[in-house]
Amino acid sequence: MYTKIVITGGAGFIGSHIVDHFVQHYPGADIVVFDKMTYAADIRNIIHHIEAQKITLVVGDVANPTRCLSVLEGADLLIHAAAESHVDNSFGNSLEFTKTNVLGTHTLMEAALRQQVKKIVHVSTDEVYGEVKEGRVDESGALLPTNPYSASKAAADMMIRAYRQSFELPVVVVRSNNIFGVRQFPEKIIPKFIMQMLKGQALTIHGSGENRRHYLAAEDLVGAIDILARDGQVGEIYNIGTTDEYKNIEIARMICSAFGVTEDDVLTFIDDRPFNDARYAITWDPLSRLGWAPKTKLEDQLPHMIEWYTRHFDRFAEKGASLMREPQI
Repeated sequence: MYTKIVITGGAGFIGSHIVDHFVQHYPGADIVVFDKMTYAADIRNIIHHIEAQKITLVVGDVANPTRCLSVLEGADLLIHAAAESHVDNSFGNSLEFTKTNVLGTHTLMEAALRQQVKKIVHVSTDEVYGEVKEGRVDESGALLPTNPYSASKAAADMMIRAYRQSFELPVVVVRSNNIFGVRQFPEKIIPKFIMQMLKGQALTIHGSGENRRHYLAAEDLVGAIDILARDGQVGEIYNIGTTDEYKNIEIARMICSAFGVTEDDVLTFIDDRPFNDARYAITWDPLSRLGWAPKTKLEDQLPHMIEWYTRHFDRFAEKGASLMREPQI
């Protein structure tokens, strides 16, 4: 079906799961991973595909026009998953988020337009809708971001909308819940807590721990992306969601239970973020009508994740526990 598939950010957490899926299901396609190889990327996520000559890795920045034009030549599907995505880092280094998420997306879309890419799937986030204290938001919801990360993703969505309206760029935008799975860098709550347990450290919880999030398996996300790459209507937005909702404190307790540890012995509450959304929640009816539904539950997957992070403990220890960067002015 596809001749050449380009996956940006394909050496990272979500991107490498996308690569796994498309390598398996589209063996006849030329699959190119375009990745800047920042701290959250890891060649080990995709090295087996490279060695088997099933993919090609191109190291480069999505904000570089020349590199984007080159990598997209002849592509008939672009999946744009590259992004700065850690909210905490965005408070201290927001300009990097604007550069990658806004300028990078703009640069990539301009290159896709010039190279006449036939279909584009842009991976956004439910955080662009902002805080949803009650109920759920559908795809028509207003963009009300509350932190530099979600603002940069909302700005990228607006740029894509402009290219769709002005140039009829064949883009589908997806906005998903929080994603969980193996290979996620331990700055996000689940792998962070697992690594803290493995190191014998306290589990650090922002504020009261009452903030709620929905958790979607990486495998369920990439299944949805595949469906939308094939059948998603160009110009439309598709939410990708799940009913699995947990408070941060509940995530901590689940992990304590999995390790057989009493929560009172390891939980430590620290200062909250400058602003921390209480809750995100979305509906996903258009995607459901295409036959998709979430299949994997966090509580079922957690033992496998703990086993994986235990086996790969040294991988993340090499990079350090915290990689907060200073603002670059």
